[in-house]
Amino acid sequence: MWYAVLADAVALVHFLFVLFVVAGSLLALRWPRAAWFHAPALIWALFVECAGTLCPLTPLENRLRVLGGESGYNDDFVSYWLLSLLYPASITRSLQMTLGGSLFLLNVCLYTWIWTKRRPKPVSLSTRTGKIAT
Repeated sequence: MWYAVLADAVALVHFLFVLFVVAGSLLALRWPRAAWFHAPALIWALFVECAGTLCPLTPLENRLRVLGGESGYNDDFVSYWLLSLLYPASITRSLQMTLGGSLFLLNVCLYTWIWTKRRPKPVSLSTRTGKIAT
């Protein structure tokens, strides 16, 4: 029983990580320091997605499920838990690359917007001296 609970906990952490990767740049709008956590998570997720490798949490969850008497799954976490809800067929390599590219493009756009929004505005000479230019 404890193995099944631990497997569910790993699945929950994995899901929250995926959610953070997808929406973490939105957190950086409110809390700019969140980018220091989000950027490495995004790089890791893009590597896993584009390299076609598995996140270490997937085999861990599978192992815990098997130890708990359940059957594991052969696909990666995103394919098994998330894409199975959205797409009836299993994930293809081109779909995986499209998802990775979309994730990259979304975050480049959001971080560009955040960077331009937070960049200090140039201060004119009249503002610095307190005098109004005439």
